[in-house]
Amino acid sequence: MQREKDIVFGTHSVLETLRAGKEIDKVMVQKGLFSDEVKEMLQFCRSRNVPVQQVPYERLNRVTRRNHQGVIAFISAVNYASLSNIIAGAYEKGESPLVLILDRVTDVRNFGAISRTAECAGVHGILIPDKGSAQINSDALKTSSGALNYIPVCRAANLKDSIRELKDSGLQVVACTEKTEDSIYSLDLSGPLAIILGSEEDGVSPAYLEMCDAKGKIPLHGQVESLNVANACSVIIYEAVRQRG
Repeated sequence: MQREKDIVFGTHSVLETLRAGKEIDKVMVQKGLFSDEVKEMLQFCRSRNVPVQQVPYERLNRVTRRNHQGVIAFISAVNYASLSNIIAGAYEKGESPLVLILDRVTDVRNFGAISRTAECAGVHGILIPDKGSAQINSDALKTSSGALNYIPVCRAANLKDSIRELKDSGLQVVACTEKTEDSIYSLDLSGPLAIILGSEEDGVSPAYLEMCDAKGKIPLHGQVESLNVANACSVIIYEAVRQRG
C-alpha cells in the first residue's frame, strides 16, 4: 500500500488539491469514469501537464483500500522548476550550466541517491520525463538525504523537445552509455553540459542517443557487465567536476 501522506484520494479531494496548486506527480483514474467533476479534474491535469493514467479499479485498490471513488493523486515532494529558468540562472551567475537528464530511472532509491550526488556536485538541475520516472515522494526525499529540497527538478512532457532546448542554449549533450567505444575520460566535459543516463534495463533510449553530441562509457575491468545507474552517475558527474575544475 502507498503511504497515505503521499496520496490524495476521492474525486473532490483530488480536484481541490489541483485547484490549490499543489504539485502532483500523476493522477490515476478508474477507466469509464466520466462525471462532471472527473472531466474538470482532467482539464486541470492537462493545463498543468500532470500525467493521467486510466487504470482498472483493481489497480487503484492496490494503492489504497480506502474510499478512493476511482481517483487517486500522487503528491510530489518537490515543486517542479522551469528548465529555461535553470539554464538562464546559471548563465546569469557566470556559471557553466550542468544538467542531469534521467531517461526512465524508475527506482525511487536510485533517484534519491542520484539527486544527492548531483546536489553535492553542484549540478544545476535534474530533468525527467513526465512518464516512466520514479515518483518523487517522501521515500525519494529521504534517500536523497534532503538534497531534493535544494536541487531543482524539471518535468518534461516531451524529452526530445527539452533536449533540443538544451542544445539551443549552448549545452553539449553527452550520454553515459555502454553503446560506444569511447571512454568518458576521453570526452571534453568542461563546458556547458547535459549528461543523460538511462534505465538499468536497457540504458539510454536509441532516440535520445541519436540526439547526443557525444557518448562515453565507464571502463569496466571486472566480471559484472555494468554499474548501478546511481554509481555510474557519480562517476561521470565527478569526472565533469574534475574537468571543470
